[in-house]
Amino acid sequence: MDAYELDVRDLGFSYAGGSKILDGVSLKIGGPQLISIIGPNGVGKSTFIYCLNKILSPTEGTVLVEGEDVKDISIKNLSKKMGFVPHATSDVFPMTVMDTVLMGRHPHSGRKITDEDVMEAYNVLKLLDIGEFAMRPFDQLSAGQHQKVVLARGLVQKPRILLLDEPTSNLDIKHQMDVTRILKELSEKESMTVVMISHDLNIAARYSDRVVMMYDHGIYCMGTPEEVITEENISHVYKVESKVVMDDGRPYVILRDSKFSPKPAGPDSVCSL
Repeated sequence: MDAYELDVRDLGFSYAGGSKILDGVSLKIGGPQLISIIGPNGVGKSTFIYCLNKILSPTEGTVLVEGEDVKDISIKNLSKKMGFVPHATSDVFPMTVMDTVLMGRHPHSGRKITDEDVMEAYNVLKLLDIGEFAMRPFDQLSAGQHQKVVLARGLVQKPRILLLDEPTSNLDIKHQMDVTRILKELSEKESMTVVMISHDLNIAARYSDRVVMMYDHGIYCMGTPEEVITEENISHVYKVESKVVMDDGRPYVILRDSKFSPKPAGPDSVCSL
């Protein structure tokens, strides 16, 4: 098995005095692949990610990285193996984009930034097509640029496992595709296990090697995109009807709404501003 495999055993989590958020979650993942975690709001996707990287402590079960329980690994040592990119951050750093990204090198270099660290950071910025913003103040970026910088900060850690909570949420369609394709390519080039939460079933279907569908505080099913993203599963988990067709060997989801029947545009319809 891969030396950096992630082994989750009977994971459970609940807040004090509250109902269970996660219950009996188990899976093993490792090696160069992109894994998407999908499912409706409130099923525990983000909580699951937070339990993997010690933001939250599981109330039941264990999380093993390289066979070692994460609760016994220091934050610094865990950061060398596992990176994390949050869904959104309210941080407003009074520093440049370059300095913000270099924060991701601290697990390797400590407080002393080297020329190698700067080169690693700049290469990641170029990879994400934001190299021109290297010296721009971080707090003057658009929401999409902001999200890419946060992603760059996670990538520059050079982790073997990268966890992402909706990494494309603030991006337009083109940049959603660009970023997800880059993550897929990095998983292969860097032998990295990339695990991302996604609400876009078609993005997940197009780029993922495997998909984990969560429902009712646990894993409903997991497998290849064509095994998981089916009309039956979407109906049961999301409570919506759909038509799933194959496109270039991957499932593509067309949503249906029986309560809404749009009227076709007339022959004289024009687009106007």
